[in-house]
Amino acid sequence: MPASRRPFVRRWNALPALTRNAPPRVLLVVGAVVVLLGALIVSRPLTSIVLLGVYVGASAVVMGVFELFGRSTRWWARAVAVAWIVAGVAVLVWLGRSLELLPSVLAVLLVIGGLASVGRAVTGGAVSVRVLSLAWGIAQIAFGVLSFTWPDVTVLVLAVVFGVRTIVFGVGVFGRGVAGIRRRPRATPFDADQAVRRRRRRARWTAVGRYALSLVLVATAAGGWWLNDWLHDGAPVVDAFYNPPAEVPSGHGRLIRSAASPWRAPQNGDVTRILYTTRDAVSRPAVASAMVITPKDPSLGPRPVIIWNHGTTGVAQGCAPSLRDSTATRWAIPALEQALKAGWVVVASDFSGQGAPGAYPYLIGKGEARSSLDAVLATAELRSDLTLSPDTVVWGHSQGGHAALWTTAIADDYAPGIDVLGTAVVAPVADPPALARELLSGPPNAMLSVITSWVLVPYSETYADVHLDDYIAEGSRSIVLEMTQRCPTEPGVVVSVLTALGVSEDRPLYNADLTDGALGRRLEENAMTEPLGTPMLVAWGADDEVIAPRLQREYIEKLCAEGQPVRWASYAGYGHLRPIQPKSRFLPVLYDWTKNLIERKPQVVDGCGLR
Repeated sequence: MPASRRPFVRRWNALPALTRNAPPRVLLVVGAVVVLLGALIVSRPLTSIVLLGVYVGASAVVMGVFELFGRSTRWWARAVAVAWIVAGVAVLVWLGRSLELLPSVLAVLLVIGGLASVGRAVTGGAVSVRVLSLAWGIAQIAFGVLSFTWPDVTVLVLAVVFGVRTIVFGVGVFGRGVAGIRRRPRATPFDADQAVRRRRRRARWTAVGRYALSLVLVATAAGGWWLNDWLHDGAPVVDAFYNPPAEVPSGHGRLIRSAASPWRAPQNGDVTRILYTTRDAVSRPAVASAMVITPKDPSLGPRPVIIWNHGTTGVAQGCAPSLRDSTATRWAIPALEQALKAGWVVVASDFSGQGAPGAYPYLIGKGEARSSLDAVLATAELRSDLTLSPDTVVWGHSQGGHAALWTTAIADDYAPGIDVLGTAVVAPVADPPALARELLSGPPNAMLSVITSWVLVPYSETYADVHLDDYIAEGSRSIVLEMTQRCPTEPGVVVSVLTALGVSEDRPLYNADLTDGALGRRLEENAMTEPLGTPMLVAWGADDEVIAPRLQREYIEKLCAEGQPVRWASYAGYGHLRPIQPKSRFLPVLYDWTKNLIERKPQVVDGCGLR
C-alpha cells in the first residue's frame, strides 16, 4: 500500500495498524467480528452504549499511542494524538460514573477525528485520498457539533456514525482476507502488461469512488445543518417580557408587569399579557404568565370572570399559549367571542413554567390551580378602570380540565375573594393514575414515550421523593429530558418522536411501573374525584382517542355516588378536541349554562340517574 494512503486508513480505528500484516484467515475472523460489533452499535444504541464506550475509548487510546510514537513529527499530529488518548481515557473512566457524560465525550471524539482528517488532507498524498479525508473530516466535525445541539439524539447519531465506521472497516478487513486467500501466483512476463492495466483501471475506479463518497459526506453534513436551522427556526421564541426581575412583589397573585399582546386579538376583545407572582404545588414562590382578554364594549360595573385552563401544549417554557399568535383568535378558547359579547373577562393562565421560567405543574393540581387563581388576583391590579366581580366560572379542557377541578377545589382557602359559581370541564383528566394505567395497558409507542416524559420530569422537579433515575433506562436521561423541551406545535417535536422510535426497538425508555412507588403515590394525590359542592358541567367526545370515554363515565358515577350535582353530556362522533372546536354542539350548552349561573337563573344542573 502506498505510504500516502496509509494514514487515512490507519485512522479509521486502531485496528488497521494491528491487522495490517495479519494472515488472511485472521483477517476474515476479525472482519466478521468487527462488522457484527458495528451492526450491534447501530441497531441497539441503548443496550450497547457501554460496549460502544469501551470500544471507542480503547480504540481512541490505542490510536493515540500509535500516532504519538509513529513516524510523524508534525506538532499538530502529536497534539491530536494526545487529544485521542485523553478523550479515550475520559470515556473509559466516566463509563463507571455516569453514562450521561458519554455522548458528550464521544461527540468531542468526532470533532477530534474530524480535525485529524482535515490535517491529513492538507499534508499531501493522492488527490482523491486528500479530498475524501477533507470531506470525512468536515462531516465528522459537523455531526459532532450537531450532537451538542440535539443532546437526545447524540447517542443515536454517534451510534450510527461510529457504527457505520466500524462496519465499513470490518468489511474492508474481511475483503482483505478474502483477497489474500484468493491471491494468485505472481504474474508471468506474458501477462505483466495486463496486470498493470488492471491495477490502473482499479485505481481510477477507486478514485471515482472516493470522489463520490466525498460528495455524499458533504451533502449529508450540509443537510444536517439545514435541518438543524429549520428545526430551530420553527421553535417558539420566549421574549424578554417573560423574564422576571431580580425582585418581585411579595406574596402571591401580585402583578409584576403587563403589556399589550403582540398577537392577533379577537373580534370583540383586547388581549393583555401579564406576569405575576404565584406558588407552586409545594408552596415555593414562582412566577407565571397569563392572557387577560377584556371586552371592547364592556358592561357597566364589575365584570364576571371566566378562568380558562388550557389543554396540553407540552411542558417546555416555550409552549405557553400566550406565545402563539392564534390562541385568542381561533378555537383554542371555546365560546370566547360569545363570552366577550356578554361582557365577561377571560383570564387564561399559561401556568408557571410556561412563558415564565420554572417547573411546569403538568397534572399537578395545586400548582395548576394556584397559577389560575393568582392570574385573576393579578388581573385585579391591572388597571383602575377594570373592576372584576367575585362571580367566577371555571372552564378547562383535558389537562386544563384537571386544572379547573383543582382551581375550584382550593379557591375558598387560597383566594377567598373569588366566588366560583360553577365548573365546566371537557374531557378532563380527573384521575391521573387511572389514565396512566389505561395508557400503559396498551402497546408502547413513540408518542406515549413523549407524553410519559411530560409527566415524569415535572413530577421529579416538583416532588423531592420522585427520582427520575428510578423510572428510566440507564443512559436515557438526556433523551427523556430533551423530550420535555419541545412543543407539539413546533417542528422539533419530530426529533422527539423519531428518537423514541429509534430506541423503541432497542429497549423501553422507562424500566419501572410509572404508577408504582413515589410517582404512583404523587399521581394518586393529584386525582380529583371528590365532589366540589358547586354546579358542574362535564362533557366529552364518545370517540375520544386520547382519554378513554370509559374513564369519564366512571368519574360521573363517582360524583353522583357522592351527591355532587353534575350535568354531563357525551357527544357521538366527537373525538378529544371536537367538543371545543367551532360549530360544536357543546358550545351553546357551555355558554348558556355559564350565563344562567352568572345571572342566577334556574337551569338543569343535575344529570345523575340519566344514561
